[in-house]
Amino acid sequence: MQSVQTIGKLHNKVALISGAAKGIGLAIAQRFFEEGAIVYISDVFEPEAVTTLHGVAELRYLKLDVRAEEEWMAAIERILQEEGHFDVLVNNAGITGIGAYYGPQNPEEASLESWNIVHAVNLTGVFLGCKHAIKAMRQTPDRGGAIVNMSSRSGVVGVPDTAAYASSKAGVRNHSKSVALYCGRQGYNIRCNSLHPADILTDMWEAMLGVGDARERALRETVAGIPLGHMGEPLDVANAAVFLASDDAKFITGAELNIDGGILAGSASAPKKHG
Repeated sequence: MQSVQTIGKLHNKVALISGAAKGIGLAIAQRFFEEGAIVYISDVFEPEAVTTLHGVAELRYLKLDVRAEEEWMAAIERILQEEGHFDVLVNNAGITGIGAYYGPQNPEEASLESWNIVHAVNLTGVFLGCKHAIKAMRQTPDRGGAIVNMSSRSGVVGVPDTAAYASSKAGVRNHSKSVALYCGRQGYNIRCNSLHPADILTDMWEAMLGVGDARERALRETVAGIPLGHMGEPLDVANAAVFLASDDAKFITGAELNIDGGILAGSASAPKKHG
């Protein structure tokens, strides 16, 4: 269904969302559009595929490999030329490293090549995005700016079988705080916060859950570890991103918001209920 744009929380804000062709990134793009933002998206898909598949032709597409500094510079320069200002960056692009191409991801068997690839996308991409967003946003101090970085539950706790992913997301968590403190010290009207989703039902999770009875069993096992008793949806993350990007969060910077149904509250170590 075609999204309908309104005068909302992000009215007239110009936003760029990386990794936005599907899943959480697409949900964020759609919610930003619904809240009145001028939305640029980037991903590996060609623009025709994005607009045809999702029916939101108003989303502007940018070619952007988040690992390449020159592409970040070109993308943000285009935004400034077309819109005159740049207000919101959501660093969402990321990879888990799960899959035959990358090989094992545990600390003993992971290859240096796969370690570097995961960090290049997940962490170097965030560094470059923040770097060039700051340069662009500080040109219009009266408007300010908001950077939302996608970390993960895995950036807070260790994950034995996806070590590079966990490491990179921990780096995103910490770098977001460094950016927030730097911008505050410099007197820039730019905020930076991180989101920490967990167990969000996306295509990636569907692939891991499997099909048929195996899927139902895996889903039950997953949900059993979530205090709220169900998995999250991309919209749950998108709504949090809207909040952090909006003026409702104008006094929030250097913060991290868990979107995990209560997992990081410590449910695993809580005593079992009896009676």
